[in-house]
Amino acid sequence: MSTTVVVIGAGPYGLSTAAHLRGRGLNVRIFGSPMASWAEQMPAGMLLKSPPSASVLSAPKPGFTLADYCAREGEGVLTGHDRVPAELFVRYGRWFGRQLVPEVENVRVLGVDRQGDAFHLELASGEELRAGAVVVASGMDGFAYVPRQLAAVVPDGPSERGPVSHSSHHADLGCFAGRNVVVVGAGQSAQESAALLHEAGAEVRILARAPRLGFDAGPTGGPQWQPDTPLGRSWALYAVVHRADAFRLLPSAARLRLVRRALGPFGPFGSWWLKPRLEGVVPVLGGRDITAAVARGDRIVLTTRDMEGRTHVVETEHVLAATGYRARLEALDFLAPAILARLTRTGPFPRLDAGFGSSVPGLYFTGFAAAATFGPLLRFTCGTRFAAPRLAAAVAAYAGKVG
Repeated sequence: MSTTVVVIGAGPYGLSTAAHLRGRGLNVRIFGSPMASWAEQMPAGMLLKSPPSASVLSAPKPGFTLADYCAREGEGVLTGHDRVPAELFVRYGRWFGRQLVPEVENVRVLGVDRQGDAFHLELASGEELRAGAVVVASGMDGFAYVPRQLAAVVPDGPSERGPVSHSSHHADLGCFAGRNVVVVGAGQSAQESAALLHEAGAEVRILARAPRLGFDAGPTGGPQWQPDTPLGRSWALYAVVHRADAFRLLPSAARLRLVRRALGPFGPFGSWWLKPRLEGVVPVLGGRDITAAVARGDRIVLTTRDMEGRTHVVETEHVLAATGYRARLEALDFLAPAILARLTRTGPFPRLDAGFGSSVPGLYFTGFAAAATFGPLLRFTCGTRFAAPRLAAAVAAYAGKVG
């Protein structure tokens, strides 16, 4: 068997996994553009929901936290419940990669197929290689969800330059200055996108199923008798964060239900710091369902139905869908059809064992794709602390067994 381990994706989960694999002495090749999704699919000015202590990639040795980066590079050190700007997090992630995974190759993987006891990979560079194990750490790529009524408006699908886009399409919302924009959604992404659009000079409205916007209680709010976690203050969230290993023992229906609740656009809630930027500032068309959407000239016309069954028409120049992500393994178009057919699934997610291994020997998934097995923690950067060392140990054991 080939001793090479390939990691596909160079975001927090890919970089953390590769660092731990290298720490175990394995021969690793990692493909992707470091922190590209964070740099290219999050608008400038966005703040992370997690505090600094939880906005940390997992390293096999000490000295590589966000605080370590800030201290070494002369950035202001963040503490407690300070907000982490996305731009700072991107710089930190790329520094982490340079220090621990300097061999990241900015090359796209076009194909992965199983051949005998190894995998055959085709790269956009024209290179072909064999690998004994493959780790898919491609994050949210391909999983952006846009309601079908909105997606149908554009024959070629939603895009950054079209009349309908997803929140992940934009790194700079300043391009909407002076334009009329409707943001669809009520969660963190929708709320922060609306605030940034307004502050960039757009005329913005929020259209949501929720009757009104909600905000979390902030770092000092919530029942003080419940424990604080990077995901919020509650015993249930404490279990999600600290017992991700036990999450996989729940019935699959329960796991999928919990993942849907936490991995949609977080329900009608945003972070406490958004409240003064939105309340009384950005109009909210709440309690509305979109029943139809059509393009008329340079406008988009939305037909909506409220909670009492009444119909309303909303016109705008652009619709930004901040409607979250939904797993769909077929979107991972680099995986050969034969591999996709062999993957046992939990709902739309791959079913994984305790070491993140799939039903295809030697093929592993981490990050968002592992959420139905290990829970909502795998949606957040702090989940790398759980996932990376465990996955690396499993890959090392697999390589030793079949090598």
